[in-house]
Amino acid sequence: MKLSPLQIARYQYTPKLPGMLRNGISEICVKNGDATQSVADQEKIAAQFPNTYGKNEITFQKGQNTAEAKKQVVGVILSGGQAPGGHNVVCGLYDALKATNPDNVLYGFKGGPSGLLEDDYRIFDDEYINQYRNTGGFDIIGSGRTKLETEEQFAVAAEVCKKHGITAIVIIGGDDSNTNAAVLAEYFAAHNTGVQVIGCPKTIDGDLKNEDIECSFGFDTATKTYSEIIGNIERDANSAKKYWHFIKVMGRSASHVALECALQTQPNICLIGEEVAAKKMSLAQIADYIADSVADRAAKGMNFGVAIIPEGIVEFVPEFSVLIAEINELLAGEKTAQFNALPTWKDKYAFIEAGLTKESMAVFAILPESIQQQLFLERDPHGNVQVSLIESEKLFSALVKDNLAARKAAGTYNGKFSPLHHFLGYEGRCAFPSNFDADYCYSLGYNAFMLIQYGYTGYLSKVSNLSKPAEEWVAGGMPITKMMNMERRNGQDKPVIRKALVELDGKPFQYFAAHRAQWAVETCYTYPGAIQYFGPSEVCDLTTRTLALEKA
Repeated sequence: MKLSPLQIARYQYTPKLPGMLRNGISEICVKNGDATQSVADQEKIAAQFPNTYGKNEITFQKGQNTAEAKKQVVGVILSGGQAPGGHNVVCGLYDALKATNPDNVLYGFKGGPSGLLEDDYRIFDDEYINQYRNTGGFDIIGSGRTKLETEEQFAVAAEVCKKHGITAIVIIGGDDSNTNAAVLAEYFAAHNTGVQVIGCPKTIDGDLKNEDIECSFGFDTATKTYSEIIGNIERDANSAKKYWHFIKVMGRSASHVALECALQTQPNICLIGEEVAAKKMSLAQIADYIADSVADRAAKGMNFGVAIIPEGIVEFVPEFSVLIAEINELLAGEKTAQFNALPTWKDKYAFIEAGLTKESMAVFAILPESIQQQLFLERDPHGNVQVSLIESEKLFSALVKDNLAARKAAGTYNGKFSPLHHFLGYEGRCAFPSNFDADYCYSLGYNAFMLIQYGYTGYLSKVSNLSKPAEEWVAGGMPITKMMNMERRNGQDKPVIRKALVELDGKPFQYFAAHRAQWAVETCYTYPGAIQYFGPSEVCDLTTRTLALEKA
């Protein structure tokens, strides 16, 4: 395989560890913090996790290592969507494990959690793992979305671990994956299997965060990758001066990616789903808001601009959420086949009109026909609308076009509006990790082994103080149950990690809100450029604007 010069150079990069993890494993001890409780529903969460709930937070510091010396056989799983830096979590885990005892073994279960259930694995060695240091992607063992949530699955997992003498499992994933890690840890503890479970916080969406987890890994690299592209588009827009670019970015349940990209690039428009929900904004109101920017800029002779749209924006629009719920009900059970049997879109439209409430039909009627049809043609396995597939960037440009046509007819607008559309998603999930993510992920993996060595289970590998240089980062762990609450899932109350939404009173959003009126009318674009790996620390180790503002 021919390697690019950057690949070769990145293999040579030595990730930076937090200061207390640089002392050598024999000189790392534990400092106990306070006992914990779940973020909500304490009694219910405690009842479901009697063996792992309420444990202390811990930090590692310089001192005599008092962990029991024994051979460790560890399994690692990559779970869910890819995020830059995942390979370095595995590398950090491997290096700490081998530094403690060369006879320690690391199993990589292939294809996500299903690899554990199917006993499909590879055993890592230096030659194999060295091919993946500081690289993007999850191809070292692959990933998958199988959920570990049933007693039958847990029993199979326990048998596989027993077969190989595995003493611990590390699950690298997002909120759902780490919820599964907590449930698996509880099962293993309740059945005295002797197998520990440790989680690592991953998601480019940025919604796995709280007072303890300052940033999920991959968010830094993905948003820098998107922001480079958005900056390039902004420069093109400012050069051609004739297009409005509508750019959808990842973020199904929260708008952290959109906000971070806006802070890095200063577009004319950026929608924040959490604000849309808080203000109960309608589709028409959102279109009017964007059209105001288009019209104001056109009055200054600037018939161009850039708008950033979060992937899940429509789910935050109250009237649209009601429409989706009614459509799901309209096509419940055998009604889907009845609907699909109708010969023409005109017939189907009549069926829809007869089945929706007057209010929802009014919302449906203003949608472009392509979006209308998409709502009925794309279904998930449960028969529901796949909201994530809605091309919201095209939806809003179409609504804005209609809004501007009405203004032109009224004589209040006389500009030109030529929209172009982009969706930035997969481009960022497997990018070469930034120095920040390379360091952070390596530290998370190294730290995960320290938690294993000291006998912890049901804990999340935690590295904090991330806005400071790596030397000042603080490594430790927190019980996963601390992040949990009860939510209704598939008709049942289940313990899950609470997703973190954009806080409208938080410093990042407040900074954005204070400047967006100017950005909407003037051309204030900033151009982040490509991720830098070599050069001054203030350029190469730069953290996200979100984290910098939160910790300012």
